[in-house]
Amino acid sequence: MAVEELQSIIKRCQILEEQDFKEEDFGLFQLAGQRCLDEGHIDQLFEIIQNEKNKVIVKNMGWNLVGPVVRCLLWNDKEDDKRKYYFLMLDLLVELCNPKELLLGLLELIEEPSGKQISPVILLLLRPLQTVIQKLRHNRAYSVGLALSTLWSQLSVLPVPYTQGQMQADEYGLCQCCEALVEFTKPFVEEVTGDEENSVENEKLKDELLKFCFKSLKCPLLTAQFLEPPEQADTDPLRRFAAEIIGFLSAIGYPFPKVIFNHGRKKKTWDYLEFEEEEDKQLSDSMASLAYLVFVQGISIDQLPMVLSPSYLLQFNMGHIEVLLQRTEESVLSKGLDLLENSLLRTEDSSLLHQCLEIKSFLTVPQGLVKVMTLCPIETLRKKSLALLQLYINKLDSQGKYTLFRCLLNTSNHSGVEAFIIQNIKNQIDMSLKGTPNKWFTGPQLVSLLHLVLFLPEGAETDLLQNSDRIMASLNLLRYLVIKDNENDNQPWTKEKPMKGGCSASEACRRGVGRGKARGPGGVREGRKETGRDRGGRTGLRNSRCLQAAWGRKPTHAPQLGVRPLRPFLTGPRPGDGSRSHRLPQPASHYSNPCPLHMPITRSGSTGASDRL
Repeated sequence: MAVEELQSIIKRCQILEEQDFKEEDFGLFQLAGQRCLDEGHIDQLFEIIQNEKNKVIVKNMGWNLVGPVVRCLLWNDKEDDKRKYYFLMLDLLVELCNPKELLLGLLELIEEPSGKQISPVILLLLRPLQTVIQKLRHNRAYSVGLALSTLWSQLSVLPVPYTQGQMQADEYGLCQCCEALVEFTKPFVEEVTGDEENSVENEKLKDELLKFCFKSLKCPLLTAQFLEPPEQADTDPLRRFAAEIIGFLSAIGYPFPKVIFNHGRKKKTWDYLEFEEEEDKQLSDSMASLAYLVFVQGISIDQLPMVLSPSYLLQFNMGHIEVLLQRTEESVLSKGLDLLENSLLRTEDSSLLHQCLEIKSFLTVPQGLVKVMTLCPIETLRKKSLALLQLYINKLDSQGKYTLFRCLLNTSNHSGVEAFIIQNIKNQIDMSLKGTPNKWFTGPQLVSLLHLVLFLPEGAETDLLQNSDRIMASLNLLRYLVIKDNENDNQPWTKEKPMKGGCSASEACRRGVGRGKARGPGGVREGRKETGRDRGGRTGLRNSRCLQAAWGRKPTHAPQLGVRPLRPFLTGPRPGDGSRSHRLPQPASHYSNPCPLHMPITRSGSTGASDRL
């Protein structure tokens, strides 16, 4: 019945001119063809399409059958004998139909699916889509751009596999689609490289390919996790995709040194204003991804001039590292840390001039590391950020270290981070005492820095427990200066102000403890009832009163733990204690032995932050 209906429609249309076909005829042709497929009359439908007498009708109306044929291919069992007829019919429709109408129809089919249905449709239609575009005589560049944009939009919603097992399973088909997309794009890249006349249409096609490459660098390559160790690189489909994309850039006249070193300059180098505007809005992530692929993964790094100094490469990469550290995805953050590590390890210690800190990214990157250290819930990233901050400090010259210390003390707002910086200040003073005197950590410069260190933001009302890390590190530094610099080699005692700063900080702590004596006797009794015993005798009584005074409420932890660590610094060393003091663990002096500190996720409510950094 369906076959007879289709033949009737065709017979009626055969006597009409091409321009006389009505919209109603298109709808009836599609409906009848769909019924033929549903009823299994594939042989008869194939013969009708093949018939030379129906060539004009199929050319104008046949593209409506592509959708039903594709759905049959997707829904039917792969072992179905009818599949070969579906493929033959699809190839025949691609050959006979109007390429412009067919292009739009194929792109609509690609846009329809979602989830796990995206990759099967793309894999099925890429070859027909490529054939259709190559048949177009006009506006081919526009058609290529439209097709690549549609394909990328669909692929960008697929989850990127993270582990080797996920890559092998490729549940959503992203890896297969990336490999197929490379094969889809190659003929158009070859068309650009083979055109010696450099026509306007060729330049437009090059522009579309360039946009696609940058989109691919952003997604999926920015969030992709590449396999390690390096010997497994050849089996990594996403790494192969990255290598192909970078190869495309070189082939169309934009090798990565040209692209990456020109990004961000005030004078743009792109040939098209449209792409220049695109760069300002979209390309930061793509450029950062490209920098990671080249410098960390080593893809096409042989194109990089060997004369570039490590400090120049670090300066160049800092902007990209800043972009990566602003993201919150684990894979992107790890890329930023890896790129920073790679750049820093190329640089010698104390070789980074302080003038570099005049560049915005050289201050925002360490601040970004602090955010990762204090806010990131992933312990491995927090540890690595801490180790990289220490490595970054080691690469700066003395004035650079001094400037960075002041910046982080003013901006970190985290007791553990401030304690870490103060410990580094102490280390610099110690090296100055034992070796060549350093003007930035002696004399007036040190005095100015000590004003920041020996400072309680709220005086005697400062929350001692909340700021215990900073207070302990500050008092430890003060005690160190008293004991080790008793001959005033660093000249912190030459003027009255630094001594006043140390004394005022110590006095503020003492007042905070002392005020608790008159305020909180009831808190101790409540604390004893809750804990069931007095662990600290009269010392516990004094500490409980201090906590009661500081918070104005009953503490939630054992009252004896409140400010006991501060007592040795407020009362001086006891006989037999020597120069022993409470200190943070020493930061790693070598990158391969990172400082084993874990920072709390947020500052609020952090207790004992020195062992949670």
